[in-house]
Amino acid sequence: MFQPLPLFLGLRYVRARQHRYFVSFITWVSLLGVALGVAALIVVLSVMNGFGDELRTRLLSLGAHARVVPAPDTDLAVLRQRLVAVPHVAAVAPYLELDALAMHVPDMVPVVLRGIDPADDGAVVSLGPLLSEGSMARLNAGDDSIVIGSELAVQLGVATGDRVTLLVPVTGADGAPEPRLREFSVGGIFTAGITDHDGRLVFAHLQRLRQLLPPGAAGASLQLRFDNALAAPGATGAVRTAAGSGALVRDWTQDHASYFRALAIEKTMMAVMLLLIVAVAAFNIVAMLVMVVNEKRNDIAILRTQGLSPGAVMQAFMLQGVVIGWLGVAAGLALGVTLALHVSDIVPVLERWFGLRVFEADSYSIATIPSDLRGGDVALIAGAALLLTLLATVYPARRAASIPPAEALRYE
Repeated sequence: MFQPLPLFLGLRYVRARQHRYFVSFITWVSLLGVALGVAALIVVLSVMNGFGDELRTRLLSLGAHARVVPAPDTDLAVLRQRLVAVPHVAAVAPYLELDALAMHVPDMVPVVLRGIDPADDGAVVSLGPLLSEGSMARLNAGDDSIVIGSELAVQLGVATGDRVTLLVPVTGADGAPEPRLREFSVGGIFTAGITDHDGRLVFAHLQRLRQLLPPGAAGASLQLRFDNALAAPGATGAVRTAAGSGALVRDWTQDHASYFRALAIEKTMMAVMLLLIVAVAAFNIVAMLVMVVNEKRNDIAILRTQGLSPGAVMQAFMLQGVVIGWLGVAAGLALGVTLALHVSDIVPVLERWFGLRVFEADSYSIATIPSDLRGGDVALIAGAALLLTLLATVYPARRAASIPPAEALRYE
């Protein structure tokens, strides 16, 4: 006989299907449920990761990895040289940011007015490649031109060459409000694909914005790009030390924390909800094993009378459930990884078949579904599914081990 005996019995019960059509049906339902649950988890988490990567890329398309607001009376040129020498800092550029009100009769829209030096375009952020109309050449110190987002252009009803009035609410040296009005020409329109940029940001030359500030007002700040955006939280400590006391240092994860916190919550909730599919399939394994135990009461009793220990009986039935569950996990992993790697090719086919659009071009700036398959997520999903299927076998196996041989064979 094949040894060890619990392994032989478990594999035999998995293969035996005669006169047990309902048990066989439950077995296949359990296996299919585990496979679908695991596959759905892998695909959904990969798509969520893809959306997270896409969101980060778009947020950083016009946003620095970190920004430094220096202490008063700081020599910006000297500070810039110190920051360039910090490890992992790839580039440093000055900028000035003001809250303003953009007006084009009859519309008024609150905006963020950001002054940049076009000579530094591409060092920290790249505005030029995002222009859908106009040119960066219009953004110079001798021309009252601005570059606005595409959504803001629609809200104001303007195009390149139109005039827009900007109201900047600043305060004088005595603390009294001194709002500054300046008319600018729209020299370019950009599209970054995210509302916070396309609907709020207005770029102007740094020198032009400095002219709007009263004497003694806070000057420009510095924006930084690291060699790796994901290293920004760890690298800001060295930046803070180089910036000195009194300087404010914030990285992009702090500036956009609400976006990624919401995405993390959604990802967690989706994972929990889809893991319930695996849990339901595990309950099916429990039901199947309980029926097998009830059917095999006499077999168990005979084996017990021949010296098979309760632990060995328990191992045999646990093995049966584990084989079924883990086959489902393996099938789910294969299906989920395949779908996650090809989701951008599969979705267009499904759209053609069913005549629908997942992302309408008029409503969404994302044309395809992004996917980022991560080994850590796959390992976590597989581990959770394997654990659930293992736990599902404990109760039926303990019930089989607790069958008294004399009671089971009393009427045989």
